Amino acid sequence: MSRTTKVVISVIVAVTVAVTAIYWYARPLLLTGTGYAAHNACAVDHVAGRQDPDSDLPENPLVPVMRTSTGDAAATASVLGVLAKQTAWALPGYGCTLAGDRPDVLPTATDVTADSNPYASLPLTVGDDADITEALAHGFGDDLDAEAQDALGTRGIVVLKDGELIAERYADGFDESTPQLGWSMTKSVTNLMVGALVQQGELSLDDDQLREEWTDGRQDITIRQLLNMTSGLEWDETYDLGTPITQMLYGEEDMGAYVASQELAHTPGEYLQYSSGSTTLLCDVVTKDRGLANVPRQEIFAPLGLAGATLEADAVGTPVCSSYMWATPREWASIGQFALQDGTWNDQRLLPEGWMTQSTVAIDTEVEEGSDGYALGWWSNTRPDSSVIHDLLPEDTYFASGHDGQRITVVPSQNVVIVRLGFTPAADDNRVDSTSAAILAALN
Repeated sequence: MSRTTKVVISVIVAVTVAVTAIYWYARPLLLTGTGYAAHNACAVDHVAGRQDPDSDLPENPLVPVMRTSTGDAAATASVLGVLAKQTAWALPGYGCTLAGDRPDVLPTATDVTADSNPYASLPLTVGDDADITEALAHGFGDDLDAEAQDALGTRGIVVLKDGELIAERYADGFDESTPQLGWSMTKSVTNLMVGALVQQGELSLDDDQLREEWTDGRQDITIRQLLNMTSGLEWDETYDLGTPITQMLYGEEDMGAYVASQELAHTPGEYLQYSSGSTTLLCDVVTKDRGLANVPRQEIFAPLGLAGATLEADAVGTPVCSSYMWATPREWASIGQFALQDGTWNDQRLLPEGWMTQSTVAIDTEVEEGSDGYALGWWSNTRPDSSVIHDLLPEDTYFASGHDGQRITVVPSQNVVIVRLGFTPAADDNRVDSTSAAILAALN
């Protein structure tokens, strides 16, 4: 073998080793991208019934090399059709699940009809109040140029007053029957599901010793602490290379077990750290012997008549209660109205009396930056020191809040529920607060 050939071979081997090393280093980030894309494509098609999944993808450097395909029962995404391949499987009643093989552990989904929902069959209600119409126009950015309006990305606004649907508006391609992803608004629905189980005597907020493998300080973690994110489990909510949140959503088939494996970073109950892991682990705990991903359907969706709602599951059947509930705008408004009515629906009490009062009192403990106002799965507009967080809104306001500007705004003093849904990854101001303030002013 000539010297030149040896050099060429050495260079090829070195380059191959380097490229392989770079790929394995970057693989967690690549899997985040392909996992997001596969799940998004599957859910937009099979849950929302839309054919434009790319419109729900935030800008990222993988877009030029991403290859995504959607079929009758799954969607697959990869880099250049080969690397970091991920598949999301469409499962009847449960949306889409990322897994290597099609999951077969989910129970038959409880049938949900809209019979018990007073808003489901109403005609489109644009409203006849000029001030409310103007407020909705502000929320949709009618005053903005096309580029800024697209960045604002509002897709639906619904207004309830005294339990009545008084106004709604939708973007092109969306209407009152289009399910939309609530992201972390799902955490607030989890609060309602837990409340229903408490009302039935199935569990208590102060139950501890939640996992058999927890034989250290983690055995003191309670359901309440998972719900209010003071469990103390080590966590990083940053969507970045190798962080727990991206690993949980895009790299773990058993999300609850993954979160449970985290070590304690703080004494339970002493520090509030925003953690999607806490909520998903909570749902692993409370649904494990009660029907897994079917529990939200039987405890919340069916009683409230949320026939268009879906809460997606992981590969072992745990509902992904941190992030993955889809519902129509009116159904999200129904969630807010149910909360406003303190857990009664059609004259039936489904949650303990006073549940929403205790669920919307901000946690009075050390809080990480950006999480002040967090309560039991809901956000309060008032801090423990009585200062108001969102100055444009009444102090008794509370929220379900999700990524990209999803918001259920509940104002008990005015008996109002306002829902804003959209896709707002880039706009500096999603106009949620100012739009709600304008609607409230129009109603007074």
